[in-house]
Amino acid sequence: MDPRRSYFRVIGFTMLSVSLGFIPCRRVLRGQSNSPRSVSDFTLKDVMVPMRDGVRLATDIYFPAKNGERLDGQFPAILERTPYDKGNSKLMAAFYAAHGYVVVSQDTRGRFHSEGIWHMMTDDVSDGHDTARWLVAQPWSDGKFAMIGTSYPGGTQHAMAEADPPGLAATIPADAVANAGYFGMRNGGAFELRFVNWIFFTAPWGSRASRDPGTRAILEEANKHVREYLMNLPISKGTTPIKLAPEYEDWLVYELSHGPEDPLWKRPGLDVVDNVAQYKDVPTYLIGGWYDSWDLPTTMTYMALAKAKKGPIKMILGPWIHGGHRERKNGQVDFGAASAIDEESFNLRWYDHWLKGAKNGVENEAPVKIFIMGGGSEGKLPDGTLEHGGRWRDEQEWPLARTQWTPYYLHGDGTLSTEKPSEPEARITYQYEPWHPVPTIGGNISSGNGIMLQGAMDQKCSPEIWNCRDTLPLSARRDVVVLMTPPLEREVEVTGPIDVRLWASSSAPDTDFTAKLIDVHPPNKDFPAGMDMNLEDGIIRARYRNSLDLPKLMKPGEAYEFTIHLYPTSNVFKAGHRICIDISSSNFPRFDVNPNTGAPLGDERGQVAAMNTIYMDKIHPSCVILPIIPAPEKKAEGPIGTPHF
Repeated sequence: MDPRRSYFRVIGFTMLSVSLGFIPCRRVLRGQSNSPRSVSDFTLKDVMVPMRDGVRLATDIYFPAKNGERLDGQFPAILERTPYDKGNSKLMAAFYAAHGYVVVSQDTRGRFHSEGIWHMMTDDVSDGHDTARWLVAQPWSDGKFAMIGTSYPGGTQHAMAEADPPGLAATIPADAVANAGYFGMRNGGAFELRFVNWIFFTAPWGSRASRDPGTRAILEEANKHVREYLMNLPISKGTTPIKLAPEYEDWLVYELSHGPEDPLWKRPGLDVVDNVAQYKDVPTYLIGGWYDSWDLPTTMTYMALAKAKKGPIKMILGPWIHGGHRERKNGQVDFGAASAIDEESFNLRWYDHWLKGAKNGVENEAPVKIFIMGGGSEGKLPDGTLEHGGRWRDEQEWPLARTQWTPYYLHGDGTLSTEKPSEPEARITYQYEPWHPVPTIGGNISSGNGIMLQGAMDQKCSPEIWNCRDTLPLSARRDVVVLMTPPLEREVEVTGPIDVRLWASSSAPDTDFTAKLIDVHPPNKDFPAGMDMNLEDGIIRARYRNSLDLPKLMKPGEAYEFTIHLYPTSNVFKAGHRICIDISSSNFPRFDVNPNTGAPLGDERGQVAAMNTIYMDKIHPSCVILPIIPAPEKKAEGPIGTPHF
């Protein structure tokens, strides 16, 4: 058995990973020797660091040691600020302390051993600054520190940079919270329901309220029923057991009722692109994944920082789900051994160069590294996964300068092609019923409590999908409009952001339109039915069709143009495959269900069916804009930087 697997069980990683949206990343450290003294012999536990308002944050400090003795002197530091219990950082800290760093792990405000009241990300700007000021003043500090962390702890790195703190020398935000009002928490105006689950999960684990055993038991019981709560949204204040954790209830009720036009979403701590001016110019290496829940916000962050800062700003994007950078497979698909990275070695090179001046050349490497999925045998591996494969490639920018932005038009006969529609009238109308939404099957999500599966999956219902009523493919549903190309004559690489420009109308004043990009694998001996492998998806809430800042209801029956932003990807569609777009009006529980009533957000107590129409004719040329990368001259390419990972 992989020792990392047993370690995950020891620290409860399986439990932690159900926290939708934010998962901590804890790994066993390879090559760690059995020392006669444990890391705890060189650790200060629960140092209470004061913030400007008097609140104290619990902090553990791990010191470098050699030959069983703590080293004297001043050292650079690596700081983690986490809501997921700093006590789980021991092995991570041991690795970096063994390489000459003081490692500082801190419970964020209101979490576990820290004082104060938790607020989603917004206190982490000032708390980060105050922690940095304290850190560089310590006698063991050489005045410089870097940061580490995935997901929420990745977001605290952005919050720290937005505080312009003393001593910050480098960051590695991985799958980090950023630009949450655009995508990640709100998405095209819709709400990502993993955060309902996150609240139900974290309220009984590490909150102030959970310190009372009786209260914790009630909150844990509520978390067991999160599916039922998702089916009965909205949540009103005081109506669920989450009221026993008032700051968690307050956040959830507020965010369910306030759309992307609310100023909160652009505050430092939740947003990078609107706060670039105050973002500290430090070397930053962004880590993201094609199936990560923060994929698009990560690329948005890269583009904003690369344009405005000297950095250097770098980004790596792999075929990973949230926090899964070490894994070669996700969902039902394998991408090959080369797709995984050794995070400790990857991070250490960055830290050693910027904190210790090591001449390891990391600063001269390509600013963007991407994994191009596809090209594998597509046979069945021993574990049952499909071998999709892929390879790494260095790039100089994002999006790629050589991109050929190619519209593929939707046609009334169900085809997708580069030819513009010539029909004077072509449309497809379907009935969208909010009480029977299209189930989420894989994608850019973080799984939790069995409410969603993540990653690359065949778009077919199964008993694993709790809200499926059958075992049919999603394409068989009457409320899913399927458009696909004929089998491709040659391979096509799609790398970059993807937009669907859709002409549509509805019988309702407000509804949703969703889109999903699919790589349709043809049948083979191992997969006789082939596989409809999801790549990326997106949504637009109709009232936000013109602007996320200015919602406006529709006139029933009037055709409007909508833009659905799908998350970016990089995939080779092999010859014989089909490029497919699914259009519908729901994707649950990835997104909240639009009741079609036009009611204010957070007050949608009624539901009505909507007759939604997709137009695809000469006057209304609906299309998907695919970022096609022209085929390069033949040359040998392999895994990038294998010794460095």
